[in-house]
Amino acid sequence: MSSSGRKSRKKKKRRTIRRVLFALEIIVVLFLAGALYVVYRLDLADTGNKESVVKAKVNEEVQAQIDDTENDEWRMDGYTNIALFGVDSRDTNLGKGARTDTIMVASLNNATGEVKLCSIFRDTYLNIGNDTYNKANSAYSYGGPDQAVQMLNMNLDMDIDEYVTVGFKALVDTIDDLGGVQVDIIEEEIHFLNDYQIGTAEAIGIKESDIVKVTSPGLQTLNGLQATSYCRIRYTKGDDFKRAERQRTVLTQVAEKAMASDISTLNDIIDDIFPLCSTSFTKAEMVEYASRVASYSIGEQSGFPFERVTGNMGKAGSSVVADDFEKNVVEFHKFIFGDSEYTPSSTVQGISAKIAADRQKNGL
Repeated sequence: MSSSGRKSRKKKKRRTIRRVLFALEIIVVLFLAGALYVVYRLDLADTGNKESVVKAKVNEEVQAQIDDTENDEWRMDGYTNIALFGVDSRDTNLGKGARTDTIMVASLNNATGEVKLCSIFRDTYLNIGNDTYNKANSAYSYGGPDQAVQMLNMNLDMDIDEYVTVGFKALVDTIDDLGGVQVDIIEEEIHFLNDYQIGTAEAIGIKESDIVKVTSPGLQTLNGLQATSYCRIRYTKGDDFKRAERQRTVLTQVAEKAMASDISTLNDIIDDIFPLCSTSFTKAEMVEYASRVASYSIGEQSGFPFERVTGNMGKAGSSVVADDFEKNVVEFHKFIFGDSEYTPSSTVQGISAKIAADRQKNGL
């Protein structure tokens, strides 16, 4: 079979693989919307963690592929890869000790400006960056963004050395600055939305007396606390998949309203967001990206692992487990980098074997 024939068959096969499309999670919307006018408020961002994140390791086999520009089979050259984290923090902590509700890889194609987004399920059973195995969201808790980035590089054969992290308050304040978002609430969501408002308010320092309860179903404008709490609902029919749909409903409106807002409103958003985020980007880097942000576009979104099972994994508890981890990492590279002739490194092969053994041990 000719080379073009093989590529055609591979493309056809990839189109038939089932992919679960995920919402534009909190961190992505805040990062992209904020970058539009970050030049006005750069001095408010926490850029003190640059040194730590850069120390996250890149697998030697991955680095060799990146350096071999004449034989770029993995197609990784020409991309900027960023780790995006949304933390469920009760004390405004954005570092070690916080657990990540959102873990995402944003990959910018420097030639086309397209940004592809891939969520890593927070309960995914992985090597968490130190040769121990647990849920993916525990890496950030144990070692902050440094270990979380290390986890992504180790498990996915990536070269990430940049990150952005935000918590609940950033989304609450952004939505309030934009005048709220319209959501069609159904009856079964009301109880959970109001219940989540109490916990979210406590986490970010809003008085319980200032909570405005949702009392009836139907299309209505939600304030920042209500909308953020709505995004957190996961106990109705559909569980986490419905939760992702709720996030998409809210965050799409956030992005659209931010892009259409005047400079005064956007300055208010920047004032609110950047003191509440932690990022490895320096001021000069943020200025550079902001100067080109109008040329960026959001491409495909998906979730890793693409094929998976759910079950108890011993001490890790109920986890999302890749159905053939190595195959899923190959699919990840094809999703991010297109026609990649990627072959998993010995590190990923070892992780895949370990996950398969642990899965068998736990009867999954």
